[in-house]
Amino acid sequence: MIPIKSEKDIKIMKEGGKILSSVIADLKTRITPGVTTSSLNHFAEREILKKGGKPSFKGYRGFPATLCTSINEVIVHGVPSDYILKEGDIITLDCGVFYKGFHTDMAITIPVGRVEEETLRIIRETKKALKRGIKKSREGNTFGDVGNTVFRHITKAGFSVVRGLCGHGIGKEIHEEPQVLNEGKRGKGVKIEKGMVFCIEPMASMGSPNIKDSSDGFGIETEDRSLSVQFEHTIAITEDGCQVLTEI
Repeated sequence: MIPIKSEKDIKIMKEGGKILSSVIADLKTRITPGVTTSSLNHFAEREILKKGGKPSFKGYRGFPATLCTSINEVIVHGVPSDYILKEGDIITLDCGVFYKGFHTDMAITIPVGRVEEETLRIIRETKKALKRGIKKSREGNTFGDVGNTVFRHITKAGFSVVRGLCGHGIGKEIHEEPQVLNEGKRGKGVKIEKGMVFCIEPMASMGSPNIKDSSDGFGIETEDRSLSVQFEHTIAITEDGCQVLTEI
């Protein structure tokens, strides 16, 4: 069953989303060669707490950190460490905030210093896929419409849509119904209704769409170790249309 949120619930989630997006915006300015991913995690946790929220991810299914820092071939759930970012890397920052009883979640992929043009292109196209998925997220459409739009955009650009990972509903729990797939058929699947709040998170690979577990026990990476990119926003369906609750 998909939980339906009230206007009051969505208002609270929007406040939590502002906390989260402001932290991600600050983190983005700190991405430079020479920075450790553990320092990014410490900054994120300190700022979330200072702004009145709590980390959603820390302790969730045993995850040891506030921030997921996924480097290069790692798609999601990378654990912060003493790894030092270097020129040419890409990093996905994925974070959640719990505020007044509700979670919000977002992710962004950032180049570290100078990267190859094809790397910039997959970042641009995955971000565009998210924007197009959001545009399709309106009352009366289906989740199949959203997934189909994301899939077609990424594959048309010449990249692979990562298999086995998807977006999700969100609210009092960090993961709720429905699953928001990055593929689908137009007009198929659950209809989108007012009061639904969910995360769309396109994940693209420069190579294989297949995945495997990372050695840290939490991360998931591309099977062929090709570069991967992820973007994510929490969105709400309201009387005024689709609202992005985690807009930077």
